[in-house]
Amino acid sequence: MKPSRALRLLAVFAAALFVLVVMTVVVSALTSPLSALTVLTVAALAFLGWRLLGRRVRRGTTLEIDLDNGVVEKPPSGPLERMLHQRAVVLRDVTDALDRAREDDRVTAVVVRLGNGGVGLAQAQEVREAVARFRASGKRAIAYAETFGEMGRGTIDYYLATAFEEIHLQPLGMVSIEGLVSRTPFLRGLLDRLGMTPDFDHRREYKTAMYLLTEKEFVEPHEEMARAILEDQMAQIVAGIAADRRLEPDRVRHLIDNAPLLGVEALEAGLVDELSYRDQAYRAAGEDGHFMYHHRYLKRAGRPHRKGQRIGLVYGTGIIVRGSSGLDPLSRGATLGAEDVARAIREAGDDEKVKALVFRVDSPGGSAVASEVVRREVARAREAGKPVVVSLGDVAGSGGYWIAAPASRIVAQPGTVTGSIGVVAGKLAPDAAWQKVGVNWGELHEGRNAGFAVPLQPYTDTERERLEAILDSVYEDFKQRVADGRLLAVDDVEEVAKGRVWTGAQAAERGLVDELGGLHRALQLARDEAGIAPDAFIQVRVFPARRAIPLPKREEGSDPVSALLGLAVSLARALAGLAGGPSVEVRMGAPRR
Repeated sequence: MKPSRALRLLAVFAAALFVLVVMTVVVSALTSPLSALTVLTVAALAFLGWRLLGRRVRRGTTLEIDLDNGVVEKPPSGPLERMLHQRAVVLRDVTDALDRAREDDRVTAVVVRLGNGGVGLAQAQEVREAVARFRASGKRAIAYAETFGEMGRGTIDYYLATAFEEIHLQPLGMVSIEGLVSRTPFLRGLLDRLGMTPDFDHRREYKTAMYLLTEKEFVEPHEEMARAILEDQMAQIVAGIAADRRLEPDRVRHLIDNAPLLGVEALEAGLVDELSYRDQAYRAAGEDGHFMYHHRYLKRAGRPHRKGQRIGLVYGTGIIVRGSSGLDPLSRGATLGAEDVARAIREAGDDEKVKALVFRVDSPGGSAVASEVVRREVARAREAGKPVVVSLGDVAGSGGYWIAAPASRIVAQPGTVTGSIGVVAGKLAPDAAWQKVGVNWGELHEGRNAGFAVPLQPYTDTERERLEAILDSVYEDFKQRVADGRLLAVDDVEEVAKGRVWTGAQAAERGLVDELGGLHRALQLARDEAGIAPDAFIQVRVFPARRAIPLPKREEGSDPVSALLGLAVSLARALAGLAGGPSVEVRMGAPRR
């Protein structure tokens, strides 16, 4: 019998023994306290043995990572989010596993499965950096794909694969590296047919969201910006593939222009190393056949940065909204609830052991009011003497940049999409659409601008005056906050603002970003900003802190007695519901800040 199988059997036996002993304790406690103590001792020893056997990492282990179903920024928090992203892996888990494994003598190689087009460009660059650090330890790194896209969507996944020592492709697979495409649906023609009037305005011309509704094709600023981003991202991909596969950039562009490529063509062109099936690729990665998924490895080996001086990590992902974080039912993406994220930043800031904060932002923006709530907490943390380093993910535009602006330092990947310092607002007025179906709206109102937010008809002249004033005010406030945070003159901010979106590389050239890199670099900068020695250990603590026991969370400003009473009331209500009795509601008057 193989040693690994024998150990697994021992672990199962220890677990079964532990369950049996627990059952025996209940019986023994009713008869003899001494017998119960003896049984409890045996149970403790059995549990300890089970834990030790279950946490073992064998020598010669090959780390296995499956990226074929995409990457998410943070662990799914709610049941719906877990259901929608049940097979996606967390980006930090991937990079942490690679960083932990490169220093672990028990791990000899890594094999990563990918190719389905679920990784963003900045995410790919973050993983590429972690792979480079892993390979620097002298260990093997193999990428395997059934296909890099199937008739499309394989460019970024292939770009990620080139960071590995070897690329294995299934014989019938393709290398679909046709390049990048930016497609924008212009809805004005449809809206005209439906009888809906888009009444929007923006600050300024590069704030392109309104063009999707007000135009039928690209206008010059929109096309100029989109083309510049596409060209810069494509240049980054070409340069990375050329360097990693030892090809000339012109040769890479020629292959891209002739894609999608069959497996044989990709092999002949030097884009892949082997045409092999999964079992063959995995055999090349780990000859002894002992593999361990990265999430299980992290549980057994532990993450890097487990002890030392504490650095807080807060996530801000999704469309920015007021209130609590959740899930957008339309986009199936996370929403960044300003109340929750602000509370997490306060919690980290109030922790005396936290020497610095890293704020990971991946957001296309959203509510200006909600963005200001989060920005204020970032600024307060800095005012309290705690450095805040922002790490930008795939997208950090508009409100996503607003909340990053007051940071001590901002780090982005070259392919990050950021900036969009501007504002857009308005409404769709379906007045003609209602008339087409025979519906007439009668209206009574008090107040000259009472219909300002009513989506039935375009703005009146006086309502439009207020809209323009609001847009001007928000835009000027946005620029001022960027100027204050980045130590720039407002006029200089105007030159990079106007609603324009930049890649991370372009933003770094224009002073909107301090350095290029990912979360790994952000942690290094946070260490430096906090004055922690380069060779000192650090502990990364995610906020809000997870509770070992899922009790109701104590609200800020409430006293412990009220919290316990609230828990008792909740339990009483639950029991009343189970018994079919009437529900009872009790309001506690605990003071709140």
